[in-house]
This record gives sequence, structure tokens and C-alpha cells, in this order.
Amino acid sequence: MARVKGGNIHKKRRIKVLKLAKGYFGSKHKLYKSAKEQVMHSLKYAYRDRRQNKREMRKLWITRINAACRNNDISYSKFINGLNKAGITINRKMLSEIAIDDAKSFTNLVKIAKDALNGKVTKNEVKKETKKVEKVEDKKTEKKETKKADKKKVDYSEMTVAELKKAAADKKIEGASTMKKAELVEALTKSK
Repeated sequence: MARVKGGNIHKKRRIKVLKLAKGYFGSKHKLYKSAKEQVMHSLKYAYRDRRQNKREMRKLWITRINAACRNNDISYSKFINGLNKAGITINRKMLSEIAIDDAKSFTNLVKIAKDALNGKVTKNEVKKETKKVEKVEDKKTEKKETKKADKKKVDYSEMTVAELKKAAADKKIEGASTMKKAELVEALTKSK
């Protein structure tokens, strides 16, 4: 029986590896054997470093939080312990962002942590305070949303006739299908 060669599949497999090795130095992007070896190593490194990247980012966040804590006369470990005792759960990424962007609120968190370490603040008191803050923030967002809705006045003169007819149909204006653009704009502005 005749020997069966890989043929097309054989070429495709090699092309796939050479495609992955694109941009590598020297013969590693030209020759299949060295390219395959380098691609295998590269994939291992990528797998490993996807996990190491998470560790390094956490180290960076902890370093930033520690620096901000030292400015507020507390160590990182005492700060985290105080937050846990106070019942505040904020991840380190958010804590580092707060430390960078908003020093006042970070100082407030440090005060809460210090109070919790001294036994002055309990979890229930912190929950009550956060509920009050959330209510105030909700009211602010509602006011902003109503202002945005008022500002969003539609300029009908810039719309196409098809869009105007659709808007007229939504507002249930009779005879909109036979009106011209100027008539549609006038009818829609009056229906507000």
C-alpha cells in the first residue's frame, strides 16, 4: 500500500505555527522547527504571566494604599483590620483609586478604621451612616437625571423626513404621512 502524506493539513499546521511566530527574531519566524519551539515557550509564558499580572497589580494597589495610610499615621495592616472590624468591604483596587483621586474620603476611611480599632464604631453604626450617604447620593442622581431630561430638547429641523414621520407616529399626530417636512416640524413642536 502507498504511503499517505499529510498534504494540505501538513502545510496548514505549519502555516498556523509560523503565523503565531510572526515578528520573532532571526530564524524563529522563518523556520518551522525553531518557530514551533519558540511558540510553545511563548504560549507557556503567556499562560504564566496572565496569572502573575493579577498578583503584580494587587501588589501595586497595596503599595499605594500603604503610602496613603502612612500619610495618615496608620499602617496598612491596621487600616485593613479596622475596615474589617467596621464592616466596610471595599476591594484594594477601589481603595487605591480613592487614595490617588480623593484624599479626603480616604482620610474619612482611615478615621473610621481607627475608631473601629479603638472600639468606638460598630458595624451597625457604619451601616446607618452608609445608608444616609446612599440616600443623599440617590437624591442627587435623580436631580441630575431630571435636568438631563429637560436639556434633551429635540431639534426637529435637523431630522430627516422619515425620522420626523416616525416621531409624529409616536406622538399620534393625524395626517403625518402626507405632510411635508416644514409641516411635520411645526406639528411636532406644537405637540410638546
